[in-house]
Amino acid sequence: MILLTSETFICNCVESCFGFCGFMTGGIIPTVAQQLHRESIEVVVHEALERSGVTPSQLSAVATTVKPGLALSLGIGLAFSQKFVRKHNILFIPIHHMEAHALTIRMLQPVPFPFLVLLVSGGHSLLAVARGIDDFLLLGYMLDEAPGDTLDKVARRLSLTKHPDCSTLSGGQAIELLARSGDRRKFPFRTPMGRIYDCCFSFAGLRSQITMSIIKKEAEEGIEQGTLLSCVNDIAAGTQHTVAVHLAKRTHRAILFCKENGLLPSDNPILVVSGGVASNQYICKALTVITEKTGLRLLCPPPRFCTDNGVMIAWNGIERLKEGRGILSPSEDVCYEPKAPLGVDISAKVRAAGIRLPPVRMKILS
Repeated sequence: MILLTSETFICNCVESCFGFCGFMTGGIIPTVAQQLHRESIEVVVHEALERSGVTPSQLSAVATTVKPGLALSLGIGLAFSQKFVRKHNILFIPIHHMEAHALTIRMLQPVPFPFLVLLVSGGHSLLAVARGIDDFLLLGYMLDEAPGDTLDKVARRLSLTKHPDCSTLSGGQAIELLARSGDRRKFPFRTPMGRIYDCCFSFAGLRSQITMSIIKKEAEEGIEQGTLLSCVNDIAAGTQHTVAVHLAKRTHRAILFCKENGLLPSDNPILVVSGGVASNQYICKALTVITEKTGLRLLCPPPRFCTDNGVMIAWNGIERLKEGRGILSPSEDVCYEPKAPLGVDISAKVRAAGIRLPPVRMKILS
């Protein structure tokens, strides 16, 4: 939940519970995230108000994530927010989590609409054209699991919390760290969806490839699951590289589709990359290869704004408040939506275009 005033915003750090949960478990556990939300939300709101010297009567609105996301956590935030706005008679602004990720960059620098956005996180993966604060064209989306989820699950299967350098890291961070000293060529995993010419994403098949390789290496080394493999750095490198290449290729196709259909400006077109996985520097370098080839400018928020955070929800609320969009009275009922599409889905048009990619040498330095 975010508390907004006309000139300032106060961030409720409950969004950060997702990250804290990930550090402790190597990935997000919904029931743990829910409990952290329940235990933290009232204390954090009270502390935010106290530190800023703001009283509830001075607030212009409360903005809260209501979709999409973990149902258990959304429920805690929405229930608290509605109780708060009704008690203090404050306007309420329901926020789409992915819209907030997409627009965070506009808080940091002037970025005019339209622009292409790649959102990649532990729960989502999509490509869209942002044409306004609530106007998006969806080019592609995840078909099974998100890239961040894949990285977390691979890290968990490799028992990376037992690695001396990774005990305090999330799964994705552990993969990125170990991959720096690994040789990806020793585990050349197949890039997903190579013969499907659209902008959708699939990572479940890749994770199956990786799991089979881990099982094979465990048998070769004579160890049981839960013991660190000697080649763990190489598996991490191979995993990270294949995820990066898959994201880069789908983004490349999206850029070509946008250019063919005039969806981006010819002068200074922009690709914004956001979401927790956007903090992975190797993946950003892979995307830079594509933007340099296609003439786009790559923009990415700093890592602290890439992962789920309260500030991005506040900013989305501010943009909506300024334009008078999606603002509700405190008495209006709102339901949370664990699954919610972003904008107008034109992925079928992308698929029908059948754009084949020109060869690109993905030379990425760790």
